[in-house]
Amino acid sequence: MLFNSLPFLAGFLPVVLIVTVGVTKFGGRRAGVLFLLIASLGFYAYAFPPHLLLLLFSIFANYLFGLQLARKPNGAMLSIAVSFNLGLLGWFKYAGFFAESFSALSGVTFAIQVVLPLAISFFTFQQIAYLVDIRRGEAKPHGFLDYCFFVGFFPQLIAGPIVHHRHVIPQLSGSRFLRFHGTDLTVGFALFAIGLSKKVLIADNLRFTADRIFDAASLGVEPSFTEAWVGILCYSFQIYFDFSGYSDMALGLGRIFGLRLPKNFESPYKAGSIIEFWRRWNITLSHFLRDYLYFPLGGNRNGTVMRYLNLFIVMLLGGLWHGASWTFVVWGGLHGAYLALNHAWRYCVPFALPRFANLSLTFVAVCFAWVFFRAGSFDEAFVIVRAMSGLGTQAALSAALLEDLATTPALFVFAALVTWLAPNSLELVKPLDAGRLTTLRANLLMLGTGTATAFAIFTIFFAGSYEFIYFQF
Repeated sequence: MLFNSLPFLAGFLPVVLIVTVGVTKFGGRRAGVLFLLIASLGFYAYAFPPHLLLLLFSIFANYLFGLQLARKPNGAMLSIAVSFNLGLLGWFKYAGFFAESFSALSGVTFAIQVVLPLAISFFTFQQIAYLVDIRRGEAKPHGFLDYCFFVGFFPQLIAGPIVHHRHVIPQLSGSRFLRFHGTDLTVGFALFAIGLSKKVLIADNLRFTADRIFDAASLGVEPSFTEAWVGILCYSFQIYFDFSGYSDMALGLGRIFGLRLPKNFESPYKAGSIIEFWRRWNITLSHFLRDYLYFPLGGNRNGTVMRYLNLFIVMLLGGLWHGASWTFVVWGGLHGAYLALNHAWRYCVPFALPRFANLSLTFVAVCFAWVFFRAGSFDEAFVIVRAMSGLGTQAALSAALLEDLATTPALFVFAALVTWLAPNSLELVKPLDAGRLTTLRANLLMLGTGTATAFAIFTIFFAGSYEFIYFQF
């Protein structure tokens, strides 16, 4: 079920909120948690009910692994537990990919068709972190209901953030959870409205031009230099507002129920380096890769060369985490190379470039890598890259693109202004959260978000809903 769909906005969310308030009031907080968990499982089952069994199996097995690791925190048990999780992830997400790769290399036809369960990458990584922390002595098993809720809470279940147990489970017994304070409700709905507006009014409208150019490239039609750059810039802003929109909506939904989920997005296109970019983009994934992969590989403890190699390996695997395709691996490899070059530059060059130059160079590098992230094949990616580099046919702008360009320039400029000049969502609601907004400014903020929400719902009603990009991961 999409956050930006009428069934969610007009059905699931208001019903679940009202019933949760009632159940909590008359049955207590544990009853509220139980109902909210059941609702979250229903939310997950909405797309493909059989995969609910997989989610429940994963939760139950990992809870038992956690209990066993608490009793006997040995490496063998952790290896079994992690192998179990990676085995599930590998089969459902990568079996078809590796079969296809094997067929291409060997010439032997070997195909595996598996339906990818929603969110398997997210709930797998969350539970691996939980098990590793128990093995390290940094966590202890929690009650089964709390554990199920930590994994299955619907705002973060489908596309993140990758919540950490130490951030969420202690809040379940805190003073704010399921208390429905006025500030939590106000901030939560404001964040949700901002995220919904980003997704529906900006990201979904930019996707048409990007899709037109990439779809043409997939058929071997080479775009002009201008078309290629228009396509990748539209996609760069599309994924920016799509992912930031989801992140805002997830944080907002958490706050409505009194939970502070970790921020996952902090104006990454304002980054002046690739290092800074990864501190701002998909923050929880970056933290997971750092804490549970980069550091165990040795981090920067074994010299400069091994540091760069570890960065490259981590980003390759991070790219593969995003999707079962070699184009995602190349995207991750590019960012691994970017990070190594960025660290080498800081070490070797005794001066810093102007902020604008750093920001521009970072943005162009990120856009170039997005080509491989968006493209469905290497052939498609190379068609776009060749055109972007000026080595293409330099054909005239197509009539279809000219039609798009007649309607999208204002939106494109607006997206750029919001990206680089406007405060981000968390900055907008921070004074409201701290109670520092005057009544007038608070009313203006709520009026603005309310108006944007009305336009977004109007758009959904007539144009329909589009999936979030990160749903495929």
